[in-house]
Amino acid sequence: MMEARRALFLVVLAAAAAAGLVAVVFVLKWVLHFREGLAWDGGPGEFNWHPVLMVIGFVVLQGTAIIVYRLPWTWHSSKQLMKFIHAGLNLLAFSLAVISVVAVFDFHNYAKIPNMYSLHSWVGLAVVVLYALQLVLGVFMYLIPVTPVSLRAAFMPLHVYTGLLLFTSVIGVALMGITEKLIFGLKDPKYKDSPPEAVFVNVLGVLLVVFGGLILWIATRTSWKRPSDQILHNLHTNVGGEDSTKVGPALSQLSEGNDAESSSDVRKRSSKMDYEAN
Repeated sequence: MMEARRALFLVVLAAAAAAGLVAVVFVLKWVLHFREGLAWDGGPGEFNWHPVLMVIGFVVLQGTAIIVYRLPWTWHSSKQLMKFIHAGLNLLAFSLAVISVVAVFDFHNYAKIPNMYSLHSWVGLAVVVLYALQLVLGVFMYLIPVTPVSLRAAFMPLHVYTGLLLFTSVIGVALMGITEKLIFGLKDPKYKDSPPEAVFVNVLGVLLVVFGGLILWIATRTSWKRPSDQILHNLHTNVGGEDSTKVGPALSQLSEGNDAESSSDVRKRSSKMDYEAN
């Protein structure tokens, strides 16, 4: 049973990785083959950095950051290290998103196109701002060891929910953006006539949905979450030098019991204990 659960996890993870990688290839193929390529001169090539960096950063890197705690082969690493990896991936994703937004505003200003007139731009900018707030709060709550344990525990459900909400919103905003670009960019033939570029980019949109769905599935499976530090410590104490590849499935099973901890037990934990739910 535990081996089957581990195998299923690996299959879903491999599918998510494949969907994310192919999506990156597709967005690069789109701007390099169907569009004007990449540049930083105020022209269409500068705008093309927007979909490329958004897919790489806000979709693929953010998705990776969400599930990084759930990789069984990282469970032997310290939770603090995994926190820094999680925060680092999110910071890199945010940095790429900011560059992509600058590229759009620069292109619009150069081409005398109004800014912030579409639903895509409204929701997109809101997501970027909220993502920045999520990142700052996450750093102060979980990377700087001054926040009370009870406050960190109370904030964790909101942190997890907001992270998943923002990731889902990014997928939706990306779909709005590529559709908007096709409608405005395809003139002869038009988008409604399904030219090769339209079909190609529609497939890109499907890949983004598949990637997002798989990431959310991995992130919300209780049996796949990282066990608490206490359970990991107890298990390693009991098994001694047992091979970590054999311990992994057992940890997945034990993580289910970790969810049943009462709030009073949580408050009694030392400040070194962690409340990351991922």
